Amino acid sequence: MTQQQVPTLDIRRFATDKDAFVAEIGKAYTEFGFCGISGHGIADEVVGETYKAIKQFFALPTEVKQQYHVPGQGGARGYTGFGVEKAKDSKHPDLKEFFHVGRELNGPAQHECLYPNVWPSEVPEFKAATYTLYQALENLGCQVLEALALFLKQEQKYFADKVDYGNSILRPIHYPPIQDTSTQSIRAGQHEDINLITLLVGSHESGLEILRRDGSWLPVTTIPGTIVVNIGDMLQRLTNHVLPSTTHRVVNPAGAAAGQPRYSIPFFMHPNPDFVIETLSSCVSAENPDRYPQPINSNDYLLQRLEEIGLLKKAKY
Repeated sequence: MTQQQVPTLDIRRFATDKDAFVAEIGKAYTEFGFCGISGHGIADEVVGETYKAIKQFFALPTEVKQQYHVPGQGGARGYTGFGVEKAKDSKHPDLKEFFHVGRELNGPAQHECLYPNVWPSEVPEFKAATYTLYQALENLGCQVLEALALFLKQEQKYFADKVDYGNSILRPIHYPPIQDTSTQSIRAGQHEDINLITLLVGSHESGLEILRRDGSWLPVTTIPGTIVVNIGDMLQRLTNHVLPSTTHRVVNPAGAAAGQPRYSIPFFMHPNPDFVIETLSSCVSAENPDRYPQPINSNDYLLQRLEEIGLLKKAKY
């Protein structure tokens, strides 16, 4: 591992050399908050079909896409238009539009915030493509959480009953060509993710950068076939910052590249909505006292953060 790029680890080693893998992934996350995961078994065809479907959707007229916006849910499902979301504390909206796919409900929802999905009829293959990828990324996320649980001195299956009906989201994103290169907005302002972990099916274009401890920005190069996984604020809070949620952004490209679109597909893995985020005792010490003595319900935390980034006008806590 070098300081010039986030490390990439083969998750198949978790089955063959568990102790070494757990030590390496823990080191990667304590240093960077980001880690590339290879050997995950998610077929290129699954990713390719999803990119094909989302590009067809985002190419639809705005008035058609807007039909799939669901008011009052904070963008929890369906379409969110261009320039709506902003980074926390930013005065400028992000230069993107996106679509949210959540857990499919096979019967009554286990929590009131688990909404049904909406599916664009204009792109019939959208549902099968995106939900196949959703399930694959959720499975991979559970494997990563197992390794992190051991690193945190918990049982390997510690997270299993805490994410089994989590409000996780697949978010296909479209960053359109930049029309005004003098804009103060960027494609995604610097921010930290809200959730436990984020699994990113990377864009083929550059732009993603993470903030290093020395204050400089490190471009993240997506190796083909690698899923980039980073720590979110909920896991940072649960672990008392033992696993840090690293600030990142997507910058505007220079020159002719500004006239090209960019696509990416993050999967935000959330705990169950009624999970209480209470600092793990294994992450508290004299050197690292508990920063969060007051626990918080994960859905309440989510609502607070959605208000901060402009997706909810007024959250009811």
